[in-house]
Amino acid sequence: MDTSSKLSNNTAVILVSHGSTLPYAEEVFTEIKEKFIKKTGLSAEIGYMKVSEPTIAGAVDILKEEVDDLSRIIALPVFLAPGIHTNIDIPQLLGLEPLEVDPRCPDGNYPPEHYLSIAPDVDFDGEIELLDSIGPRDKLLDIIDKRISEALSQSELDGDAKTGILLVTHGSRLNYNKEFATALYDKFAKTCEVPSSFGFMELCGPSIPESINKLVDENDLERLVVIPVFIAPGMHTTHDIPHILGFLEEHEHESHSHDHGHDHSHDLTPVEFDGEILYPEPIKADDILIDILADMINEAG
Repeated sequence: MDTSSKLSNNTAVILVSHGSTLPYAEEVFTEIKEKFIKKTGLSAEIGYMKVSEPTIAGAVDILKEEVDDLSRIIALPVFLAPGIHTNIDIPQLLGLEPLEVDPRCPDGNYPPEHYLSIAPDVDFDGEIELLDSIGPRDKLLDIIDKRISEALSQSELDGDAKTGILLVTHGSRLNYNKEFATALYDKFAKTCEVPSSFGFMELCGPSIPESINKLVDENDLERLVVIPVFIAPGMHTTHDIPHILGFLEEHEHESHSHDHGHDHSHDLTPVEFDGEILYPEPIKADDILIDILADMINEAG
């Protein structure tokens, strides 16, 4: 799919990501960018909200150098669900108006050390269009089904073992993430032939331990496939969730700060399940994700 013919040659794309202190996310997003460019034929750069480089403003500068007479930038948040980042932080980092009042700082006067206060300003005279987050698209189910198949191929139990599926995602102070997870799970449940449920990492419920315990207790499971509905590996997928699943004996990440103006504290009590737990990788730079991102650009026109 070459979308460049549908868009002006003066258009470029910023793939917006959060940024991480761990190397995994940058590696994944570099691969996403390379695949996206190959798929669409468009000029594109990653713009990180914080921690990683280039910043969103830095991505704009790179694209200005790369694209002659750049007049339009499409900012595509590579986030599964809307939330504070997509509705408040990213618009402001792009020099746009936030989509709603920030519950962390309703008056808009952020502390001097806050990342929205210290972020560089975007220098661009053209049009910047901010797209929505990915949302509960049907193609995400294809990725989930692929991860389930990958996990089951590694199982030490036979095909008759009573199996359950749990989708896990992050959670948000705003209701959007729960709406996303609920809508995605509702679609998934209609196609899933085994017991299934979903749970949240933090900030809303049901928590991952609550969902696992309920699913196991009600269905006498022998095997559980836990699908991390996250784009890239990070602290949650490599430490928090594995600890809950009992894969890590020690855990030093009881709480951590993302410098959002609040600390994240999790219920990291390991679940009690004597059966087999399979835990595949998150979405990463899956070709289906690249198709989704290309679809979003085509929809923007």
